This record gives sequence, C-alpha cells and structure tokens, in this order.
Amino acid sequence: MGRYFGTDGIRGVANSELDALLAFKIGAAAAYALTQEPLHRGKAKLLIGKDTRISSDMLENALVAGICSVGADVELLGVIPTPAVAFLTIKHKADAGIVISASHNTFEYNGIKIFAGNGYKLPDEIEAKIEDLIDDFASIPKATHEKVGRVLHGAIDPVVEYTDHLAETIRGDLSGLRVAVDCANGASSTTVERLMRLVECKAEIRFYEPDGVNINAGCGSTHLDRLKARVKKGDFDLGVAFDGDADRCLIVDETGEELDGDRIMAVCAAHMKKQGKLRGGAFVATVLSNMGLHAYAAKNNMRIECSNVGDRYVLEMMLNKGYILGGEQSGHVIFLEYASTGDGELTALQFMSILKESGKKCSEIAAEVVPWPQVMINVRVPNDKKAALHELPPVKAAIDEAADALGSDGRILVRPSGTEALVRVMVEGKDGDQVDDLAKKVAQVIESVV
Repeated sequence: MGRYFGTDGIRGVANSELDALLAFKIGAAAAYALTQEPLHRGKAKLLIGKDTRISSDMLENALVAGICSVGADVELLGVIPTPAVAFLTIKHKADAGIVISASHNTFEYNGIKIFAGNGYKLPDEIEAKIEDLIDDFASIPKATHEKVGRVLHGAIDPVVEYTDHLAETIRGDLSGLRVAVDCANGASSTTVERLMRLVECKAEIRFYEPDGVNINAGCGSTHLDRLKARVKKGDFDLGVAFDGDADRCLIVDETGEELDGDRIMAVCAAHMKKQGKLRGGAFVATVLSNMGLHAYAAKNNMRIECSNVGDRYVLEMMLNKGYILGGEQSGHVIFLEYASTGDGELTALQFMSILKESGKKCSEIAAEVVPWPQVMINVRVPNDKKAALHELPPVKAAIDEAADALGSDGRILVRPSGTEALVRVMVEGKDGDQVDDLAKKVAQVIESVV
C-alpha cells in the first residue's frame, strides 16, 4: 500500500483524514498524471460518480476544481454504483473514472478510487506518481486562460446506459421470481428499480431512501438480519443485499440462510463449466475463501487459484491467468465477460438467472457447498502499527500455537485490513468450538499489545 492509496483507493473520515484540500490535490494530480502518459493525446476527460454520503458533494466539488485547474474536463454522473463508473469510462472513452465512496463503511467515512480508461483500477506505478504529485503539489502546472477545464453536461445518461447493459447480460428474463432487495441506502438506490423492471422480476426494494447519514446503517450486505427476516416472512424466493457503492452482493436463500461470495461463486462457476464458459476450468478466489469452497471445486473437477485479499488482486490474477470469474467471500465477484470490476447488481442477475433456469429453490442450488466453520474477528489497530504486528513475539507465538492446535484440519490467517485501521484474525477448521476459541485467544493477544 502507498502513502495515500490503500487496496481500494484513498479512504478516511471525511473532512478529517480525507478533506476537501486533499480531494482537490487528488483531482489535479490524477488528471495531470494521466495526461503525461506516453500514449495520451489531446485534452483529458474524467468521469465522476459518487455514493449517497453527506460528504460526497463536498469531495466531488473539490475534485472537480482540481481536475479543471490543470486543464482537464470532467463529466458528473451523480449517484451511481462504482461498477457503473468503470463501465461508462470504457464506453465513453474517458481517460479515467473517479468514484467517491467508502463502500461498506459507515457514513462518516468516505473514499476516492480511480479507474483507468480501460475500466481497471490504476496500476501501482500510476498511483505512486499521483502520490508524488500530491506531496509536491507546487510542481503541477496550472492551466490558465482558455486552457482551464470545463464541466461537461448531458452527454451520458448513466442510469439508463448502465442498467440496459446489465439487463443484456442474461438470456430471457427473470419473471416468476420474487426477490427482496436491500440497497443499503446507497448507490444502488438509483438503479435497482429500473433494472428489476427491465428483467421483469417482481422485487420488493428496501432501504432505498438515503438521507446522507443512513448509508449501511443497519442494512446492506454487512447487516443481513432484517433482510433474512423479511425473506422468510414474505415468502420470497431469495433476498439480495448490496453495500454502499453496490460493487458487492450477498444473497439470502428462501430459508433465511446467508450465501456469501464463496457460495455465490461456486454456483456460478459450476453453471459456467456446464455451459463450457469457465475458461481453463478454473476461477480465482482469495486466501480467505472457505475450505468448503475448495472441497466443492475439487468434487466438480474445477480448480481454484488463490490471490491476496482485495478485488484488485483477484482481477490481477484473473488477467494474468486468463480466467473470467473470480471474487471474494465478502461478495465482490468479477464476471470479466461483462465487467472490469466487481459488480453487485451484475452478480445478483447472474445468480438469479441460474436459479430460474434450474427450477430449484435457492437453498437447493447452494446446498452442495458446505462451508467449514470459520470465524473472523476484527481487532482495532492503528494504521502505523498494522504492518509490523506479526513481528511482535507475543503475537507470533499466539499464531504459531493456534496453527499447531489446528494441524492439517484447519488454518489461521492474521492480516491487516487494506481499507480500515483493523487487523483481521481468521481461523477455520472442522471443529467450530475450537475455531471460535482460538480466534478469540489470538485476538486478545493482539489487543493486549497495541
């Protein structure tokens, strides 16, 4: 991770760690860095989309000022899911797409992530160049006179173009399915209703009235309890939950059981293999993916390649290996045939299309994927201490003891979060009580030394 960029852009408490001045510098630095690329010709154009946080307008205006100050143009997409920005950046041949969002975090946080013109997140070397320019801001030439950038209007209808694209990724329609949808009071609030009409799916849409501070508040993919209860009570075929920027999706089956990204991927991979579309007979998961997923893949003659945690690393491995499906347990799933990044609404459509075609219940098509007991404990650790935590003797000893206790029937993984001031302790094994006990012991040791 860089000085500013984490695994998913630049993120922090809005107007504190991420204020308008920093956003202004990011806009100017990003626009200038991109215009200095060898293949760049003419005036740069950047797109900006945002989620529903109260701070998004403030950061958007600061970014616009920065971009225009170096002579680049910008077009505002308004509130729109993150993957829509990536899609529209490619479609309209923009030099970059910027998203203002802190994804699943609570409203006081915000973030800035940048897609290159190819719809992929910026390469490390470009992020490093932007960081250098932020720190040496006076070196960026400022545009004057007729060279000052403009805010463009009206060339793009983001909701229509994006939802039309999503609807075209499935064959037929989804009529006959009843789904409860949780928009997390986030970016999908602008797109889901039209999308469900396009695919003729009967949907009850919930948590789609953002007020600036209710994004992810007791709803969305990180808070499934109310969706689970509603699905069971309302006799739905399934429930779908997005996070604040709708780049991830989790599913609830008709019994109220959660299907995480691992199980969603398993269903989709098996279907793609049956169709002859699973390139290489393999897909990409992460080191956190459940051992139950690996067992299911082996049983169905599929291979799994494991990347580091973070959708950018999943995508990197997919591109290097030539695979077209990959994702994370958290619900980031990348269908490279249709998108350049994780897309919650696309994932939901692909899964629901498989469900309808199967003629089975949601619980039945996921039944073969049996997760091993897995516990994840988040321990708050200051950002400047996360990386060196493993070097502390008490922590190393606790991890080694847990690994010895698990033996070949489990594993422990302790890793710093790429987006928050947290260290995540994940323990997995066949004995649920042992897994829970070991995870708590290691977490307690970490808490005692920070």
